[in-house]
Amino acid sequence: MTATLTAEEALDEFRAAGALLEGHFILSSGLHSAVFLQKMFVFQDPARTERLCRALAEKAREAFGPIDIVASPAVGGIVPGYETARQLGAKAIFVEREDGRFRLRRGFTIPPGARVLMVEDIITTGLSSRETLEALAEHPGTIVGAACLIDRSGGKAEIGARRVALATLGIPAYPADALPPELAAIPAVKPGSRALAGAAYGPGSAAGSSSLSSPSQGS
Repeated sequence: MTATLTAEEALDEFRAAGALLEGHFILSSGLHSAVFLQKMFVFQDPARTERLCRALAEKAREAFGPIDIVASPAVGGIVPGYETARQLGAKAIFVEREDGRFRLRRGFTIPPGARVLMVEDIITTGLSSRETLEALAEHPGTIVGAACLIDRSGGKAEIGARRVALATLGIPAYPADALPPELAAIPAVKPGSRALAGAAYGPGSAAGSSSLSSPSQGS
């Protein structure tokens, strides 16, 4: 069986997991959006996670060649980073915040000459990817590129390295003082908060249903 997934097939995995949500969400970047990708609904299913990360590993291998180490940002990038590393036959490490900055901890090291791939779950503004790459650049080794499951910036987020993605989407995100009226009319929810369980959202709900553009493969 081929490891390749089209962008639509990758999104279908999120839909099947109930992970493509619509409503009014405050993203980790602080921006507001009508669409939220709850990747943890995907990652709770090891078989689904394996399918997605196998395809991502194949795409990264084709773009960047051999990989020795996969490095990811905690917490959201740990699971896809580990599984992508497993598919690549590479080691998996991650960075954590220490005094407000991402750093390698727990004895993780990058030896000279190691080929390093940064793996993210979802890219929105690219901030965590940039910070992860900056932390990795302080160590020996060569950063060959980056990979993510979904790039919801439409490929526009600048992260400081070439990247590949299983699907690239143009999903609008807004600052709190510039919300469109239809989004402002819906109570905002921070995903992962206690309020999320009672929020008016769900796959296929009316709110934000026109915000998801047609996916494209690549970065």
